[in-house]
Amino acid sequence: MRNEAVVNTAVAPSSPLTAADRCDRCGAQAYLRVELQSGGELLFCAHHAREHGDKLKEIAATVVDETDKLHGTPASSPEGER
Repeated sequence: MRNEAVVNTAVAPSSPLTAADRCDRCGAQAYLRVELQSGGELLFCAHHAREHGDKLKEIAATVVDETDKLHGTPASSPEGER
């Protein structure tokens, strides 16, 4: 009997995007992470994710889309208005 290690290859899930994650195009807060087939990743704000979405899908291994965080964000009301 041979002693061989069993190797399971698993990809660790991406951590959630935070306010510290910035768009690679403009520096705004990133809501989309594209993990590339060639390795590495790109981060995009919602605007640039929409602008480059079709091309990104062609080169992506995985896409983490958190743009739904933008829906339902309360707008700040002008001071003194109630």
